[in-house]
Amino acid sequence: MPRLSHLALTAALTLAPQVVLAAELDGASLGFVWALPFAGILLSIALFPLLAPHFWEHHQGKIAALWGLLVLIPMAVAAGPMAAVHALAHTAFLEYIPFILLLLALFTVAGGILVRGNIHGAPGTNTILLAIGTVLASFIGTTGASMVMIRPIMRANDDRRHNVHVIVFFIFLVSNIGGSLTPLGDPPLFLGFLRGVDFFWTTTHLFPETLFACSLLLALFFVIDMAIYRREGRMRPDPTPDNPVRLVGGVNFLLILAIIGAILMSATVDLGRVTVLGTEIELANALRDLIMIAVTVLSLAMTPKANRAENGFSWGPIKEVAKLFAGIFIAIIPVLAMLKAGADGAFAPLVALVSNPDGSANNAAYFWLTGGLSSFLDNAPTYLVFFELAGGDPQQLMTGGALTLAAISAGAVFMGANSYIGNAPNFMVYAIAREGGVKMPSFFGYLLWSGGILIPTFLLVTLLFFRG
Repeated sequence: MPRLSHLALTAALTLAPQVVLAAELDGASLGFVWALPFAGILLSIALFPLLAPHFWEHHQGKIAALWGLLVLIPMAVAAGPMAAVHALAHTAFLEYIPFILLLLALFTVAGGILVRGNIHGAPGTNTILLAIGTVLASFIGTTGASMVMIRPIMRANDDRRHNVHVIVFFIFLVSNIGGSLTPLGDPPLFLGFLRGVDFFWTTTHLFPETLFACSLLLALFFVIDMAIYRREGRMRPDPTPDNPVRLVGGVNFLLILAIIGAILMSATVDLGRVTVLGTEIELANALRDLIMIAVTVLSLAMTPKANRAENGFSWGPIKEVAKLFAGIFIAIIPVLAMLKAGADGAFAPLVALVSNPDGSANNAAYFWLTGGLSSFLDNAPTYLVFFELAGGDPQQLMTGGALTLAAISAGAVFMGANSYIGNAPNFMVYAIAREGGVKMPSFFGYLLWSGGILIPTFLLVTLLFFRG
């Protein structure tokens, strides 16, 4: 690892000798080589699980650390150790720690909510279950809603000869598009909240797009499921005994309200500020983060362990996210500085792609470029990239640039459904379904599903909402 770091430093200083680094990076002076670690960690996340899954499983933390060091070491040499420390502290205190603590709280709370019982997966019932999961996704996160709802919908359809389509639409709706309406729903939107986007901005500005996409997909699912249901008939009895549906772990819903209250408090209350390692931290935000920790502890203490075991709860997913996003948030530091430079920086060609000839934003391009990258790379850092590309000023984006911000937000959340690796819950649902006996399509087989169903849906979304 030290040797690779030395090579990266040599390359950075050779290819970008004009770079000037201060407490805040001057993006206009950074060469494109500074973006390579960010590209490297995203490609690692996309490709290693497919090409070397066992190696990735055991060394993902080391790989993420390597990419982070390939940014921090050159930064420390070029600008001095304190500049690197201040940049790291700024990212950690203002973005990474709040981001991970919210995910931890939602993950823990959702893992304590258990749906027991069994119902039969007729088309109407399946559509209702998908609709419930879609709504839940904006309140307990796409990961939380996926983990709460996947086993009940699998039990409901365990007597069906053809049930792959049920899980595929589940990924479309519950694991992705349903999380569009609040910062709790999907990580990109919470990063936007941390950058200054109002909590309910996405609720009001993405509601039409989300309602249209979800309604269209639910209607299409009902038609497809009804056709398959009629063709297959009931060839064998449902192997799962009939049991009344019961919701266990209701105290966790109260804890979700505590999470929402903490986020709203941090956005509206001014408790003062402190400066740590050159970073100004709002005490209201620090209190919010402490509440996230308290919610996590309370959920663990108040939920029977048997409920979590029955839910298949484990800490593995959140540990993986914590490791990978530590690397991502470090690697993206110079990228965000370069994007802030706009047409004066290394990403000038990307600026041209999302701009009309008169200089105005091309919202359709923002939607598809954000979504296209979010389909195969992580949608949270992709959102940040295009947020900065659009100017990075939350007040301007929420008002004059509202359509652009909506396009970026919808692209990041909606198109995470295009592949198994577009959003974290996708692969989790895939693994649970395969373990449960569902013959899930391969990586490329899933792309045929998403290409045939989602791409036409997103084209309609573009025509109806993002042409301006």
